Amino acid sequence: MLLRIHPGNPDERRIRQAAALLDDDAVLVIPTDTVYSFACVLGSSKGLERLAKLKGIALKQARFSVACADLSQLSAYTRPLSNAVFKMMKKALPGPYTFIVPANNNIPKWFVGKRKEIGIRVPDNAILRALVHELGRPLVVSSVRDEDEVVEYTTDPELISERFGTRIDGVIHGGFGTVDASTVIDCTQQEPEVVREGLGNLEGLL
Repeated sequence: MLLRIHPGNPDERRIRQAAALLDDDAVLVIPTDTVYSFACVLGSSKGLERLAKLKGIALKQARFSVACADLSQLSAYTRPLSNAVFKMMKKALPGPYTFIVPANNNIPKWFVGKRKEIGIRVPDNAILRALVHELGRPLVVSSVRDEDEVVEYTTDPELISERFGTRIDGVIHGGFGTVDASTVIDCTQQEPEVVREGLGNLEGLL
C-alpha cells in the first residue's frame, strides 16, 4: 500500500488510516526530516520483532530510536535531564538530531533489554508528528538506509514500496527523502559527545 500524504498539510483522514494500521501492530515506512524509516508504535512487541527482522538483526542487538511529537512527550520517557542538556535539546528540536538519554520505566523492558539508555528524536516532519499525536504514543523508528552503503532507492517511496512489498504493511509517500542520517549526540555522560555527524548542524549547539 502506498499512502500519499501532503508533507506540509497532512490529511487527517489519511493520518487516522495510517495510525489505525500502526495500532494493529503494523510496520510502515514513513518520512522523517532525514531518511525514510521503518516505523512501528512503541508498545507493539510484534511490530518491533518485524522491524528487527527487516533490518536483519537480532532484537536484543537492536538500537532503534524513539520518535516523539515534542519535548513534553519526550520527557515522559526519559529520566530527569540536566538543565544544560534540556536547553540544548530545546534549541535543536524539532530537527535532524538523535539524543541518547537515560530511559525511564515508561520504556518497555523488552525494548531496551539491559540497556539503560535510548535514542530519542523529535523530527521536523509534519506527517510523522501528526501520526504520533493521533496515536498518543511515540513511534519506534529505524532508517531504511543501509548504514554501510548509500542506496538511491531509499529516497523514493515508490521504489521502497516495490522493494519491500508484502514484508511491510505500507509506505507513506510524503515526497522524496534524503540519504543523510541524523546527528547523534550522547547525553548519558557528564559532557555531551557527538557519536555521529549527520544533517544536524552542531555550530552553537554544544
